[in-house]
Parts: sequence; C-alpha cells; structure tokens
Amino acid sequence: MHPMKTKQPILFSGIESLINSIWSVREERKVILQPLIEFIQHKHSHKQEIILNFICTHNSRRSHLSQVWAQALAYHFKIQNVSCYSGGTEATAMFPMVVETLKRHGFQIKKLSEGDNPVYAIKYADNQQPIIGFSKTYDDDFNPTSGFAAIMTCSQADGGCPFIVGAEKRVPITFEDPKAFDNTPQQAEKYAERSLQIASELYYVYSKII
Repeated sequence: MHPMKTKQPILFSGIESLINSIWSVREERKVILQPLIEFIQHKHSHKQEIILNFICTHNSRRSHLSQVWAQALAYHFKIQNVSCYSGGTEATAMFPMVVETLKRHGFQIKKLSEGDNPVYAIKYADNQQPIIGFSKTYDDDFNPTSGFAAIMTCSQADGGCPFIVGAEKRVPITFEDPKAFDNTPQQAEKYAERSLQIASELYYVYSKII
C-alpha cells in the first residue's frame, strides 16, 4: 500500500492568484507584526488553540478584512487550530464595499440575512466552514472570552480601549481607514489596496511560523 499523501490546502483560485502577487512588507511594519508572530508561534509550538480577535471601532471595515484574511491564510499555510474573530467598541454593520472587495479577491460570499446589520457567510475553500461576518462588539457572545490575542486594527479603538477583558495578549497593528475614500472615484481602488496590505502582512506573519 502506498502511504497516504496529505492534501495541500487549496484556496479558491482567485485567492490563490492574489497570493501569488502578494506585496513585500516594509521593515517598520515587520517590527509591528513581530508580537503577533510570537503569540502564534508560542501557541503553535505548544499545540494550543490560536484565537485571534481583530478589533476596530465600528467592526465594519479593517477588522473584517483582517479576520477573513487571517482565517484563509492559516489554511493556506496549514497552521492548525486557528480561530479568527472580529469586533468593535460598538456594533454598526459590515460595510458593503468590504463585501465587494472580498468578492473581487476571490472569496465566495452569501448574504444570510437582511436588515441594518446583515449576516454574511464568507467561504475561502471548498471544504472549509464559512466565516460568519457581521458587526458586533468585541465582547459579544459570538466572540471568545479568554486566551485570545486582541489585535487592534485602528488607533481609535487602541486608544479608547486601554483594557480588553479576557485578552491574553494585546497587539496594536493599525491600518489606515479606507472609509476616507467612500463615495469618491478612488473608493474601489483604496479598499482593494487596504485588503492587499492586510493580506500581505498576515501572509508574512504566518510565513514565519515553524
């Protein structure tokens, strides 16, 4: 009998294509990303669950992009037991341009509910559970209560939340808000740019895990 081969994780083709053109990460950003690498490496080395909660003010843009890319790239790098969440200091709604940007980058998204705060199922690979995307506070019942890394994706949330209950580690990794370009001719371009930056930096993070 031939030994069974471990199947290489395959993301949807559009996501794979995007990863192949991933950006390089600036040296100053590598320094900012290092504490997250250390958190994931420690958990991975001890075969513990890796729980990441990306936190922004409104849980509408950057925190969702980060959550989705973090989950998809963990699968790409075959890093087990990674669970990614997102939340805000207040709940609003997942901004529609975030949904459109992720679709353009190869994710399959189904809208599960309507209303002021719709719920989305976001798939990145055929046989993986979809990510459930909707706006919520970081301490919502949907989110983890302990043992997680609180990754602050905007400076306003980082400054406004000096203490995150249940967080094992707090990691500020802030991104510029694409909201500044809403309703302008540059909107789609700037959302794509922010998505690619987040994907590139999280790709770098996972590439350092051994």
